[in-house]
Amino acid sequence: MGVLKDKEYVLKTAKDKGIKFIRFWFTDILGILKSFAITYDELEKALEEGMGFDGSSIEGFARIEESDMIAMPDPSTFQILPWRPAEQGVARMLCDVLNPMDSTPYKGDPRYVLKKVVKKAMDMGYTYYVGPEL
Repeated sequence: MGVLKDKEYVLKTAKDKGIKFIRFWFTDILGILKSFAITYDELEKALEEGMGFDGSSIEGFARIEESDMIAMPDPSTFQILPWRPAEQGVARMLCDVLNPMDSTPYKGDPRYVLKKVVKKAMDMGYTYYVGPEL
């Protein structure tokens, strides 16, 4: 599934299912889940440009002087949250954290670090298996 198709799928599914809020999920450097919500009306723009947030409030992220960050949602991770009411439902997407000046990956983003390690292992001919520890 290509990125464009993923974005189209997310927009169509969110509209068809009456999703009111979409939670953007990411972790701090300790692996603790952080999130914020956007409305359905913000979704299309967020899929294109990401959404800004204050990184200084996240453990291990930017200092207060350089606190702006971008949460770029990964459409392939879109999922409706089953424990929320179906009417005016809530969905979530995992996000990559980017630097706002040039949209490069933020070096302190655990998801970015994991992607780098997985690629390095693949380049060396290894298969890298990852799973969450609850």
